[in-house]
Amino acid sequence: MKAIMVMFDSLNRHMLEPYGCRWTHTPNFERLAQHAVTFDNCWVGSMPCMPARRELHTGRYNFLHRSWGPLEPFDDSMPQALREAGVHTHLVSDHYHYWEDGGATYHQRYTTWDCVRGQEGDGWKALVGRDAVPGGCLNVCGEPQDNWVGQDFVNRAFMPTPRDQPQFQTFDRGLEFLRDNHAQDNWFLQLETFDPHEPFFAQPPYAEEYPDGYTGPLCDWPDYRPVSESDSPELIRHLRSEYARVLSMCDENLGRVLDAMDEYDLWKDTMLIVNTDHGFLLAEHGQWAKCHCPFYAEVAHTPLFVWDPRGQKRGTRSQQLVQTIDLPATLLEFFGQPLFADMQGRPLRGVMERDEPIHEGALFGLFGGQVCCTDGEWVYMRSPGRENAPRYEYTLMPTRHGGRRAFMSNEVLRTARLAEPLPFSKGVPVLRVESRGAVSQAAYPTMLFCMRADPGQEQPVQDEAQERRMTALLKEMMRRSDAPAEQYKRLGLD
Repeated sequence: MKAIMVMFDSLNRHMLEPYGCRWTHTPNFERLAQHAVTFDNCWVGSMPCMPARRELHTGRYNFLHRSWGPLEPFDDSMPQALREAGVHTHLVSDHYHYWEDGGATYHQRYTTWDCVRGQEGDGWKALVGRDAVPGGCLNVCGEPQDNWVGQDFVNRAFMPTPRDQPQFQTFDRGLEFLRDNHAQDNWFLQLETFDPHEPFFAQPPYAEEYPDGYTGPLCDWPDYRPVSESDSPELIRHLRSEYARVLSMCDENLGRVLDAMDEYDLWKDTMLIVNTDHGFLLAEHGQWAKCHCPFYAEVAHTPLFVWDPRGQKRGTRSQQLVQTIDLPATLLEFFGQPLFADMQGRPLRGVMERDEPIHEGALFGLFGGQVCCTDGEWVYMRSPGRENAPRYEYTLMPTRHGGRRAFMSNEVLRTARLAEPLPFSKGVPVLRVESRGAVSQAAYPTMLFCMRADPGQEQPVQDEAQERRMTALLKEMMRRSDAPAEQYKRLGLD
């Protein structure tokens, strides 16, 4: 058996032709939909990037216990389990967070791995003493300690053509793996690109594909903030066009994988999963990006395509509720391996072949922010009280998001206390560390939406009966996820 996962970052469902978009050009996503099952009710779980990847390994939520961080020593890992069962697992990625302190335990779980440098503010190329940022650039300023934007423009100086950009290099190396190994059995390839994550760096011919008439300063990197009065309609249209240009590059490279599936006759025995970790707000709901604001459907309701050669289901759609946590379960089942005892995800085979439901609800959220759930029709976003306390992180790996300075601070670590083992930590005690600092998402009100009646989530619903029902579902799912007691208190559910 063989399997390929093609994973994009920040891939917007509503910008793809198979999901109804009519102004972007994504013919290869449309081609994929004709050869796979397209899932219409797929949702995120733990947000954002590295929490989602922890789910891809463990098949369980982690955002109730931990913010962005590495795999923990007690975590199960799908690619490691496959490797130990004799399946060669290979990761090729330009997602540079894998190589940082806050995520550096993931790639070593694979049999082999290959990294491509240069995305976003990756500390890759060195031009000492040079200010590479174009004059008048409107891009987000980044943080002084890292100066992501300046480093990003240094990196761009070494990418004279699209073929030199990390996305193309990543797909080149993934296709090299297929060229060398397509005739062999028992392998899993995870081919993962950071695109279309911001910054939306696109060169000719992609830059001309979506003309928007914008004549202002260079801007292809929106900040994480609400839309402001200075964000003109022209700028909003321009940033959406910039995203679409990178999306067209993603579509082209997806087509190269589909071509390889055809050339090597892999459809007969190779599972293909095409997925993402989350979407991205492009001024919808008056917001840019993610995490600082509620996880509206543009972020939380994600695209998913799966081809399973056993069931031969192609050109069909599924309305069943599924999540990221189901993907590692699906791969373990495909290779005939048992699911982890603590795994919350379920294999998708029954969904695809017999339209069997596997979840009554889906939980999603950000550590310290809102905790949300959906039953596939209703979405409930529960906010904490004004103090957003108490908050504790449970970990044995005191690193976090933050690039090259991603250790938890000494001030925070002085609050660490040894806590009893978590229900899923295999008898291993963990550190309980205070979580400090404001979480801007938590400041938004609790909201309830009916996706059937209001798919754009334009009007929150005031319905006491539905809110009681969704509150009960939320609490039950938190209980099943071994949520710490303080999470109920923080959310006013105790």
